[in-house]
Amino acid sequence: MNRKIVFATLVALPCLTTLLPAQADENYRAKAIAMIQKDFKPRGQADLDRLAEDGVQAICNRTGNHPPEALAKTLEADQMASVKWPADGKLMGDWKKGESLAQSGRGFTWSDKPGLPVGGNCYNCHQISPKEVAYGTIGPSLLHFGKLRGNTPEMQKYVYTKIYNAKIYNLCSEMPRFGRVEALKPEQIKDLVALLLDPESPVNK
Repeated sequence: MNRKIVFATLVALPCLTTLLPAQADENYRAKAIAMIQKDFKPRGQADLDRLAEDGVQAICNRTGNHPPEALAKTLEADQMASVKWPADGKLMGDWKKGESLAQSGRGFTWSDKPGLPVGGNCYNCHQISPKEVAYGTIGPSLLHFGKLRGNTPEMQKYVYTKIYNAKIYNLCSEMPRFGRVEALKPEQIKDLVALLLDPESPVNK
């Protein structure tokens, strides 16, 4: 299934606009665009293109993050079809590299130079290491993730795809689509999988 065609078709569907007519109204959109142009200014590498919606975001925004179930399932499957897998076929890398990635939030901030390595910034939303004294709580705690769930091939695939594109499992998830937007490469995602699942990782101690 071609993702771009699906998105373009669904966003254009007249029936979708009846779900939330106030939000779909062109007047509303025009006002929103005017507000963005007035209140948001590009700074460094943070340009206004970061405010652009793709099809999935548009549907979530226009349904209050509660799209019709059948529509959500169709688009979640479409997201799964777009996953890029590691060239070597292995889904677990080096947990030590994963730890470094998880602790780094650099790369895409306005003050960073374009092209710098991008971090996962995982601690901004999750508890991971038992030694961490500060972490976000937007996402669930991942402490002892592999210890509790194991590291079977199925679990490795789940964790890899969840990091690659969380919208595969929850269309309106707030988790960044690290692989989908090419913030992290497959090799880096493998290292984060190892951080969560390797028995030797501090996550599982």
